[in-house]
Amino acid sequence: MKILILAAHPDDEVLGMGGTIKKLSKGGNEIKIIFMSTGILSRRKIESKVSKQVFTKDWMKKNENKIKSLRGDAKKAGKICKKFNVKFIINDNPYFTKQIGADGCHLGQKDMSLQKARKILKKKIIGVSCHNSIKLVKKATKDGADYVALGSFFKSKTKQNAIRSKIQIINKSKKVSKLPIVCIGGITDKNYKKLILHKPNFLAISNYIWSNSKLKPKEAAKKLIYEN
Repeated sequence: MKILILAAHPDDEVLGMGGTIKKLSKGGNEIKIIFMSTGILSRRKIESKVSKQVFTKDWMKKNENKIKSLRGDAKKAGKICKKFNVKFIINDNPYFTKQIGADGCHLGQKDMSLQKARKILKKKIIGVSCHNSIKLVKKATKDGADYVALGSFFKSKTKQNAIRSKIQIINKSKKVSKLPIVCIGGITDKNYKKLILHKPNFLAISNYIWSNSKLKPKEAAKKLIYEN
């Protein structure tokens, strides 16, 4: 089984479901983790200013004090991921990805170009958000992405203004690209089977696991994996 875990910040996945990750890893499952922020962007005052920021060397230097405390935490999270054979993917920032030795970086359409990110990250994993666009899927494939992310397929609490996608985009993408497909956006235990029918490679599930009012992260993850 291929499993994608989305965490708001580095170490959330360990605190919330470290034991489950260990068990799944020992069971031979392929596990990847995407952190939706380096930790800086989770702070509301900063997020409003830099959520559309294309990270540059100058930005990294100017914000070194903010990044410094996160770098140690991120490296610790990376070591834990490595221990359990889990891919460690950072959102948005190729420079930070390289600094901490993560396995790869996920790029949105307003982030750094894939070509520039590739020069920084070389052979590391780079994924690209393609929303509901075959044109973007084709471009990501041509530019050398390692996977594409499609969605938001359902109403998302994590990204409330996200572009909505139709489920048909999954099959359409398969016709024009052989890249692995990650489905994102508002996925829960109530709707994920609608996506599974179209056989994407990964489902990115965030809010249902980390902000579930009824279940703790570990319990929510177990329900998705073992009870459905």
